Formats: sequence, C-alpha cells, structure tokens
Amino acid sequence: MMTLYSNIPTLDLHGESKDIAVILTKDFINDNYMLKYKNIIIIHGIGTGTLKRAVHEELKNNKYIKSYKLDNFNPGQTIIELDL
Repeated sequence: MMTLYSNIPTLDLHGESKDIAVILTKDFINDNYMLKYKNIIIIHGIGTGTLKRAVHEELKNNKYIKSYKLDNFNPGQTIIELDL
C-alpha cells in the first residue's frame, strides 16, 4: 500500500500536553527549515481540538511558515509549507 505523504517529514503529537506540543512543533519547524524541507506534516489528532488550536496558533505566529491547512483526507493532521 502506498502512503500519500510517505516522503514528507512528520511529527506525531498524540499523547502530548499542549505545552510540550508547542515546544516540539517549534523545534520540528526549525529543524526542517534548516534542512530545507519545503513541506512538513504535524499530526495533532482530532479529540477536543486543544492540540490543533495550540499548533495552529504557533504556525500563525512562526516566521518560517508560508502556509498551512488541515489535510482534506485526514482532519487530524495539518500540512505545512515552509517559507524557504
């Protein structure tokens, strides 16, 4: 079975607290920006939406983010384009 996003760096935040998720998100963005990856994925899950809101708030204020959107096929993850 082929995965739609098999070659895109992915961060899975399942089970993390909101504060830890924000720290991991910042580090993941910074690392991938330095590695010059144009697209990345953050899996925040659906649940209560707490992690999604925290991640999206960080994405909105991060200078390395060109754009981001919820995945049409999986609303538990966000697809991000870095501003290289």
